[in-house]
Amino acid sequence: MNYYTKEPQYQHGDPPKIGIILANLGTPDSLSTHAVRKYLQQFLMDRRVVEVPRFIWCWILHFIILVFRPGSSAKKYAKVWTKKGSPLLVNASNQTKALTLKIKKSVSQPIEVELGMSYGNPSMKNAVLKLKEKNCTKILLLPLYPQYAASSSASAMDALWRILLKTRNVPAVRTIRNYHDHPLYINALKLSILQFWKKNGKPTKLVMSFHGIPKKSLMQGDPYHCECYKTARLLAEALKLKENEYVVSFQSRFGRAEWLKPYYAEMMADLGKKKEKNVHVICPGFSSDCLETLEEINIEGRHIFLSHGGKSFSYIPALNDNSDWIDAMQGIILENLQGWIDKNWTAKKESNNSAITKKRAALVEKKQP
Repeated sequence: MNYYTKEPQYQHGDPPKIGIILANLGTPDSLSTHAVRKYLQQFLMDRRVVEVPRFIWCWILHFIILVFRPGSSAKKYAKVWTKKGSPLLVNASNQTKALTLKIKKSVSQPIEVELGMSYGNPSMKNAVLKLKEKNCTKILLLPLYPQYAASSSASAMDALWRILLKTRNVPAVRTIRNYHDHPLYINALKLSILQFWKKNGKPTKLVMSFHGIPKKSLMQGDPYHCECYKTARLLAEALKLKENEYVVSFQSRFGRAEWLKPYYAEMMADLGKKKEKNVHVICPGFSSDCLETLEEINIEGRHIFLSHGGKSFSYIPALNDNSDWIDAMQGIILENLQGWIDKNWTAKKESNNSAITKKRAALVEKKQP
């Protein structure tokens, strides 16, 4: 059995292209308990996600978590599932299509865009194979996590490296590590919030909530915590908010260990008890709405806030396929493609180069014994 993945058929003269992979976390293929269990197993077995010793974690995962959690998780997914499927997959697919159209209108040189999930489908392997089949000799990976974390951004990079380890003809590769303080990203967030406020009014408190990670990860050198706070500060400055007009929190705590604080659920309960009149919540760490933003933040968070005495709660959607965000994505990508894009590229020039290559290849084949 061949160790390397089979290479796509190659023909001399095929024009080389640039490939973009938009990387995101992943999602179950369906609402079935089996599909959710399969997804959770792949996700929670990643050493980047859970850093517990394997001989302990495998027992906990297979005999406790994967026995009880898939059923409850499936019920949560059912609350936000759309007619087209998982909200994360729908939103990420729409982003991919919008970005593809945007780039093709802006750049004459052939650039292909694919969506690749760290877990589940469409997989990272599927994205790489599609790009190689289109003769992409250069690939740029954009993990759609603005703030770098080992459990998200690095996990997406790992997914790509694992595929390339078994690739004979490895393309040139670049990765975008983060964009938590990029002016285009901050501006896209600002415009999205202002548009929401134009329709719904400005709140008395804006909650910026980010996905949590164990505090231990921060102490071991993960920069995620600092990057979240920088994003929040820059966004508050862009919106001209005073310090008492916004707060930062972290959601999705898992297990008994201490995670980054303040916890979102506790903050919503506290704001409710203080009879905060009008709270808006946004999740700047998510480029696409998903189970976490739609169920945990919007449904559970709303219930906690209102049940503790809060008056009005609103969730500001993720950027999804917002045109300002698609423009920002293209800007960030083009910055990272410098040196790869030929400003003098034309279809005619490429056709001439292909013709020369085919002609020379034919001459070489004739000389073969």
